[in-house]
Amino acid sequence: MLLSTIQLKSLAATRGCLRRSLFSFPSFPVPPFGIGSKAQNYYEEKIFPYTDKELYAVVADVASYPQFIPFCTGSRIDKSALGRAMQEKTAVDAELTVGFLNFKESYVSTVTCIPFKSVQAQASSSTPLFKTLSTTWNFQDTIPTAWTARRALNDSTLVSFDLAYEFANPIHAGISAAFFGQVSKLMIKAFEERCLAIYGSRDAS
Repeated sequence: MLLSTIQLKSLAATRGCLRRSLFSFPSFPVPPFGIGSKAQNYYEEKIFPYTDKELYAVVADVASYPQFIPFCTGSRIDKSALGRAMQEKTAVDAELTVGFLNFKESYVSTVTCIPFKSVQAQASSSTPLFKTLSTTWNFQDTIPTAWTARRALNDSTLVSFDLAYEFANPIHAGISAAFFGQVSKLMIKAFEERCLAIYGSRDAS
């Protein structure tokens, strides 16, 4: 769902990532003109068999977003801020680049990290493509229930993801509405695959 300019990828790698982002997603139907021209919100949540600290570390690592976040093709951030984000509440500016359909947009986003609780990225100003753009990840220990006790989810965490956006141009909104409606599901799926790659599979049974 930053200002210190550290080049994270080679030009070739960046182009490869952009190519995947533009042409490797499912084909969604184009809605009638005008649909989606207002602010939109999408919400997903899922229980993961990892600790809140482990899950938070994945999302707080903004420099790695191009490696797993759908349609994120570039990220520049002060990496020293990432270390602070694991210790204390931290707000840092990041420059993110997204590519989808025929659009490519770079923008500055303020990323606010509250250790093991939440990560919010808020576009700091309107861009030619987006009037507003915000993503919020929240992490919460699961409340013991008969089901969780039966599954022995001692280290499970409820992850919620909220995407809010509004296109600056109604034409872009009409073209992209159906596509963006799937992004929150893609984000959760990509996040799950990233956790699996880093921490491995965990049998919750």
